[in-house]
Amino acid sequence: MKRLFISSIAAGVLFASCNKLVEEPKSLITSSQFYKTQADAVAAVNAVYSTLNTDAAADFPIYGRNLNLLTGNGSDDQVYSPSNTNPDVRALGTTTYVSANDRVKKNWQQHYFGLSRANVAIDNIPNITMDTALQQRLIREAKFIRALLYFNVVRLWGDAPLILHDPASIDVNATKVPRAPKEDIYAQIISDLTDATILPKFFTGADKGRATSGAAHALLAKVYVTRKEWSKALPELNEVMNNGYGYALFDNYYDAFQKTTKNGKEHIFSVQFESNLGAKNSQQYLSSAVFNSFNPAVYPGDGPADSSLYLIFDANDTRRAVTFFTTQFNPATGQTVNFGAPRFNKFIDYSVSPLTAQPLSALNFPVIRYADILLLYAETLNEINGAPTSEAYTAINAVRTRAHINNLTEGLSQADFRDSVFLERRKEFIQEGMRWFDLSRRGGTYLYDALKKIPAKTGAAVKDTLYPIPLSEITLNPLLTQNAGW
Repeated sequence: MKRLFISSIAAGVLFASCNKLVEEPKSLITSSQFYKTQADAVAAVNAVYSTLNTDAAADFPIYGRNLNLLTGNGSDDQVYSPSNTNPDVRALGTTTYVSANDRVKKNWQQHYFGLSRANVAIDNIPNITMDTALQQRLIREAKFIRALLYFNVVRLWGDAPLILHDPASIDVNATKVPRAPKEDIYAQIISDLTDATILPKFFTGADKGRATSGAAHALLAKVYVTRKEWSKALPELNEVMNNGYGYALFDNYYDAFQKTTKNGKEHIFSVQFESNLGAKNSQQYLSSAVFNSFNPAVYPGDGPADSSLYLIFDANDTRRAVTFFTTQFNPATGQTVNFGAPRFNKFIDYSVSPLTAQPLSALNFPVIRYADILLLYAETLNEINGAPTSEAYTAINAVRTRAHINNLTEGLSQADFRDSVFLERRKEFIQEGMRWFDLSRRGGTYLYDALKKIPAKTGAAVKDTLYPIPLSEITLNPLLTQNAGW
């Protein structure tokens, strides 16, 4: 967008001479007027970050629940809330959704809104006279976010519009572009992340949580693993693990999801959430309304797809109690309430009182944790060498040791070790936006086969390895084509 509307400013006029009237409209600010100062540049990039944790229409943010509806409810991990009144949410949980699904459309719109803000920042910040080092840093941060958003887009929809600049014209037809091949999108993602690897290693104070060079290398590794470019993934993983970033697992899995340990040593990049900010608050909805009632018959939150998810954990696996709850203490009555079936626990902010206020959750959403890097490293070594190496076992066993479960015993075949890695990823990253992507990137009918095992996923089909291009987008832009099967 080339205009930033400010409705609260009245229009004004300036008289340039006795016989000439020059109008300077005060009801809008053009991009050429706004991008003047260093403060403008910082504000522009902060606005790019904000597209991850807020929504302009006060809907669920991308990383506050909307993406989870596709990657969680769309996978074999999760089903919609039993009390959800939105049929499109329920359809995602049963894989009966169609191309007009409003949650699919909302995810598309939110991603391209974020991409538009990133493009505007990348295009305009170079024209500002300001501190050069800060200028380059801000551009690279915007490129990191652009790469992250396009990485989601290309994995969810495949070929998609590749837009790198805001339209220079207000002609609606100029905004209609066809889908670009996914290879072109990946090339742009890799280019943006390569630029972002020059970002600082660390931020402190109020800047903690911004994209770093370690985050860029880590996301680049995930891109290469998704593309099965193992030889390119390995040096990126080694960079993250061995080049002084200080990343490590928390001793306690619980600490990966606590307010007091936000942006700690395991968090490579997280979307920032905070509570008690009034109108500025970024609302984290992943566990919202879980405690609207301590009546076990009333449960508005999303839940596990079926009991099999809970049962994949060994009884002594410490991740199980962090990921699920079955009972809760009600301070109002002094009674412990038994909810029966397991319910999601990971993103409940227990620092909020009373527990009913979960939309104010201050828990960050971890996009990349160090545990992810360890498991990607184990997977990559297994694929490169045709069998798991001792270093691959060391990496996966570090994650298992933290969970207090036995190490994998050496001697597994390549296929068996691969299955072990993906099972470990499933247990480690429930509700963290990984499962659908992991099932989809394995290729073939792997996602379809996994969904078909879940009784609620009655509508699963091979076409579900990609989401449909939203019908409304095709209606507005006839140059867009639909994914196969939709």
